[in-house]
Amino acid sequence: MTSRPLVIVFAAATLLLLAACGGGAGEHDRGSPGKPAAQEAPGAVSGDGPDSAQISTFALDVDTASYGYARRTLQEGRRPDPGAVRVEEFVNAFRQDYAEPEGDEFAVHVDGARMPENDVALLRVGLQTRSAGEAARRPVSLTFVVDVSGSMAEPGRLDLVRSALHRLVDRLAPGDQVSIVAFSDEARVVAPMTPAGSRAALHEAIDGLAVEASTDLAAGLTAGYREASRARRDIATNRVVLLSDGLANTGVTAWQAILDQVEEHAGRKITLLCVGVGREYGDELMERLADNGDGAAVYVSSEEQAREVFGDRLTTHLELRARDAKAQVVFNPSVVESARLLGYENRALADEEFREDAVDGGEIGPGHSVTALYRVTLRPGARGQVAMASVRWQDPDTRQPAEISESADTGALAGSLWREAPARLQVAAVAATFAGHLRGDAGERPWRLDELAGHADRLAAETGDPAVTELAELIRRAGEAS
Repeated sequence: MTSRPLVIVFAAATLLLLAACGGGAGEHDRGSPGKPAAQEAPGAVSGDGPDSAQISTFALDVDTASYGYARRTLQEGRRPDPGAVRVEEFVNAFRQDYAEPEGDEFAVHVDGARMPENDVALLRVGLQTRSAGEAARRPVSLTFVVDVSGSMAEPGRLDLVRSALHRLVDRLAPGDQVSIVAFSDEARVVAPMTPAGSRAALHEAIDGLAVEASTDLAAGLTAGYREASRARRDIATNRVVLLSDGLANTGVTAWQAILDQVEEHAGRKITLLCVGVGREYGDELMERLADNGDGAAVYVSSEEQAREVFGDRLTTHLELRARDAKAQVVFNPSVVESARLLGYENRALADEEFREDAVDGGEIGPGHSVTALYRVTLRPGARGQVAMASVRWQDPDTRQPAEISESADTGALAGSLWREAPARLQVAAVAATFAGHLRGDAGERPWRLDELAGHADRLAAETGDPAVTELAELIRRAGEAS
């Protein structure tokens, strides 16, 4: 892997060149979704000539709720709200099979493939942390904040939450402890912090959860964080887990007040996991809560998905490998004319914030992968280094910063996306393009839905991945629902 000093030299050189041209670092274009790069689309980095610096900086994000909720709406024959479709969450919902690092750092993977358009390529930047077994994780202190408002009466909401909580309690290890807070128009502690050895009491409290009145989400979170703070342990992972449809309608419904509270507790190392449920779902609020709470947002609509979140991938969702993780990609202006990051619009950072460790980034667990796709326009006939990708993060316990980088040149670009690129890169391309269709982004849907479904069918057979088979079906449903 490339060392940190080299990426600093490269980035500094490009910044000096930019200054000579009268520009400034961190001047990311903020246009409307779907515009081509030349029209200042979100995430676009470009320059007027070979001396222009091209830098993309963003906080890492492992949320997948956007894809999970879109999957449910499409299965019901509806299209999701375009504003609730986030490209990066569609991409990160699928395995990429990156090699894991040996230690607690990140592995950085950079490759790509040429697109059908002349001098256009899709660049993939993949970041991967090392997995951890259930036995290796530290103890957890979990506070479940459960929505029992009237809207949770819909079949598949509160009953799914109860089932998921029962499953998690059965997987608790010695040293773990759990408390449960329920909220509707007011909040109450239905189980104070209880050690794993008292499973019967926890199961009884879960069985007692029943639908009540309206939704005072702020009261629920206030009570939940109060309970989590009271039982906080330095030796443990301290996390609040919100299970809700995200439809706050009573009490402090002004988002900023709720978000400020969540952010304050995140600063005390009590992080938040948002688990969304329900046919009608407050996606935007749940995503912002997760971002401010140094956590993640997932969506579940079936027993199988609940089993994955609270069973198969429990350690991934509860443990931390990295705090405030950020990525920065520096493009070589002599090879790259322009580049556009697909997604991550609400995770964008100013370029100088990459090494400002007080600036909030993303929290990443063990075994997590993060993928960023760039649509890159290459200079005709140019050869050499395309980009250098860096990831910077802090140790979860000591807050000691670390950084690692990797670069790719034009030789790392497969000759054809659909014929020569790795299968998982092709899956990411299908997912991103599908998101572009659902968002209505004219510049991000170079293939028709029927073409995408055909590629997904082929890739499902090649990878043997049921999730890709399901993706093909969802693409067809989207075509029928349009």
